[in-house]
Amino acid sequence: MAALSTLILLLCAAKDVMPSSPHWKPTWPSYRVPVILPQSTLNLDKPQFDAEARLEVVSPCGPACHKSSPLPTYEEVKNYLSYETLYANGSLTETEVGIYILSNGGDGSRGRSRTKRQIYGYDSRFSIFGKDFLLNYPFSTSVKLSTGCTGTLVAEKHVLTAAHCIHDGKSYVKGAQKLRVGFLKPKQKDGSKGSNSTNSVMPEKMKFQWIRVKRTHVPKGWIKGNANDIGMDYDYALLELKKPHKRKFMKIGVSPPARHLPGGRIHFSGYDNDRPGNLVYRFCDVKDETYDLLYQQCDAQPGASGSGVYVRMWKRQNHKWERKIIGIFSGHQWVDMNGTPQDFNVAVRITPLKYAQICYWIKGNYLDCREG
Repeated sequence: MAALSTLILLLCAAKDVMPSSPHWKPTWPSYRVPVILPQSTLNLDKPQFDAEARLEVVSPCGPACHKSSPLPTYEEVKNYLSYETLYANGSLTETEVGIYILSNGGDGSRGRSRTKRQIYGYDSRFSIFGKDFLLNYPFSTSVKLSTGCTGTLVAEKHVLTAAHCIHDGKSYVKGAQKLRVGFLKPKQKDGSKGSNSTNSVMPEKMKFQWIRVKRTHVPKGWIKGNANDIGMDYDYALLELKKPHKRKFMKIGVSPPARHLPGGRIHFSGYDNDRPGNLVYRFCDVKDETYDLLYQQCDAQPGASGSGVYVRMWKRQNHKWERKIIGIFSGHQWVDMNGTPQDFNVAVRITPLKYAQICYWIKGNYLDCREG
């Protein structure tokens, strides 16, 4: 009975199916997502901030391992989606949630995963130069965390990133209390607005402008777990800035099955640490998926973790193309595939439950989070 309840809980159906028309466009499905509401909040002791920031995580469990894992019970899922909130003054709270299903149906298969180097043969990454690109959408939505990771603007004051950039599963990382988010901007030259990089042989020099973080939400599924356990599925966090960033942001969306992605391909931009000061864009095919994770071989290096993984699809209701973040890039993993070692880069999928949680963190009203 518990497994049945979990299936109903996890597998929320898309109302729109992919059309078979010869003029078919990759179309955003319309999901009816669950409702996740806070039930109680408890004050915790102030954290020590003694963990070392890690720019990647490690797990030996690959797609087959994750797909064969037992589904969590309803109570376990509620526990995983409960969350800690860290405030700028160092105070910490824990919030328990309730989950309410107003519609059901399904598509899915469960999982989690990742590890170390991340270039596959020819390096297919593109460094983005010049303010004409860096300051325009979608590249302008990518920001840098003071702990070394990447984040993505998802609302006027909110940034989505990986949980391991803030918390190592056991403790908050050094610098998490005074966490800042960096926005890449052109350097001023002699009081001028800077030269137009499109007419220059040398790329225009950029600098980061930093905004402090007011509070951070991290799901208990990450805190109670670790890289070899359920925690891999919950490697995401939401940051609320102290003031609006005044840039265009990218909406989040429920991750469609890989077969419905345009060309089966994903995109993301991040601040890879082997190219300091550069924003690096890449795209690649999805190789495998579980209910919670996407496995791909996009070239990446530490520092890119926390990047928002996005796709561009047709929004039928608005009659226009729209990009949405469907996952959070987590890191690298070696996987034993039938005795043959194979490596993947892994992204955490935004499932209906995660969408409901992140959306509520942003908006504070579940009525604004019913359509994924």
